[in-house]
Amino acid sequence: MKKILIVDDEPNIVMSLEYTFKKNNFEVFIARDGHEALDILKNALPNIIILDVMMPHVDGYNTLEQIKKDPRLKDTKVIFLSAKNKEKDIEKGLSLGADLYMTKPFSVKKLVEQVNELIK
Repeated sequence: MKKILIVDDEPNIVMSLEYTFKKNNFEVFIARDGHEALDILKNALPNIIILDVMMPHVDGYNTLEQIKKDPRLKDTKVIFLSAKNKEKDIEKGLSLGADLYMTKPFSVKKLVEQVNELIK
C-alpha cells in the first residue's frame, strides 16, 4: 500500500486530504508540525510527504532540511503545499529539495494527480 505523510496545522486541510488519500488507497499519517512529522518519520517510511511551510515550532523548510539529512528519507518525494506564494518562497522550497511546490488555495484533484505522478 502507498503511504503518505500530511504535515499541516490547518484542520480543514488535513481532514480533506486524509479523506481523499484514504479513498485513493493510501495509508495516511498526519502531523500538525515539523516536530511531530520527524517523530512519525522515525518509524514510518512514506512514499511521499505533503508539507506545509508555515507551522508552529518547526516550519516546513527546517523540516525538509532534516528529512534530506536522513539517509533513509533523503529520496522520499516531498510536495510543499503553502500559502506562501512569492517566487522567493517557491525557489527556497525547491532549492531545499522539494519535488514540487503548490500554493494554497489548491485543487485537491490536481494534488492527487501530482502525488500519483511523483510516486510512479
